[in-house]
Amino acid sequence: MTHLGTKIIQTPRLTLRPFRWEDMLPMFRNWESDPAVTEFLRWPTAKSTDETKQVLGDWISSYSDPAFYLWAIVPGDLGEPIGSISVVERDDTVKKVHIGYCIGSKWWHKGFTSEAFAAIIPFFFEEVGVNRIESQHDPRNPHSGHVMEKCGLTYEGTLRQADHSNQGIVDACMYSILSSEYFARKEKSMPGPAK
Repeated sequence: MTHLGTKIIQTPRLTLRPFRWEDMLPMFRNWESDPAVTEFLRWPTAKSTDETKQVLGDWISSYSDPAFYLWAIVPGDLGEPIGSISVVERDDTVKKVHIGYCIGSKWWHKGFTSEAFAAIIPFFFEEVGVNRIESQHDPRNPHSGHVMEKCGLTYEGTLRQADHSNQGIVDACMYSILSSEYFARKEKSMPGPAK
């Protein structure tokens, strides 16, 4: 893999970009302090902007590592982040990245998370040289699985008591897409030669 860091990616409605210090208050307000967002995640709901500031500082200092991938999800009509999408785990030996994401509950069911996830898939396969992109969700949070399916990932099975979150030890529904599948679908969708 050729690690390129958190490059800015544009979609029709979103800018995916590295976090900045001025994102602290929107980050706290839009999702970090929202218990609905953290229900099935590993990190606790932020109780103060001081907690958010510490997390943000860790993120910003990590951007110097080209193998660190963490995007702010910023709708163009809002101009501030409403969530994040990132590589939460990677294995360079098998060229795998594991994607995690969260978005403020005010913006659920509007397609923003799917749009963000779909945008980073070509980046990882075509530019970084990843072989496998995977993600997982708690079976009690099926909407997260719908995001994965919309982005072309295949359900592989449910790993029993294989993860942990604010719910305790939990099952994990695993999804993935391989580079061979991605490029085959891309080739199939390309228009043929003019007759």
